[in-house]
Amino acid sequence: MKESSMTDLDRIDKNILRRLQSDGRLTNAELAKAVNVSPATCHRRTQALFEDGHVTRVTAQINPTSVDLGTLVMVGVVLDRSTPESFATFEEAVSGMNELLDCHLVAGEFDYLLKIRVSDMNDFNTIHNKMLIALPGVRQIRTFFVLKEIKENAPLAF
Repeated sequence: MKESSMTDLDRIDKNILRRLQSDGRLTNAELAKAVNVSPATCHRRTQALFEDGHVTRVTAQINPTSVDLGTLVMVGVVLDRSTPESFATFEEAVSGMNELLDCHLVAGEFDYLLKIRVSDMNDFNTIHNKMLIALPGVRQIRTFFVLKEIKENAPLAF
């Protein structure tokens, strides 16, 4: 993967990215027509966008409720020490948690913000008791149950 930036992209590349971001299932022919280039040009440019790291993966977005994971929980974690070693130990521990959707090192009231999907409050209680409180170096956990998802996984605006 080459290192590149947004300044390396022209209007056509940006249009390809926008289209792929909104529908990753477009065929090359459909994408080419949408951005007004030939299929060969579109394929070459799309491949370059992948190789340059602008597109990191193409996935399907699953309806969480349909797989019994309709409850979204945000968890703020404060570690007992702010050292590179304690951060590395915590990050290694959470990287193996399949239940965890996202983990972000943040500035502010918490050290980390976690995003977890569960079937219900009882399911979260099990994860909390078996996994979260056992994470290394955790001093405090603050849990927020999401009441309503207003906007999630919005496309990048560029």
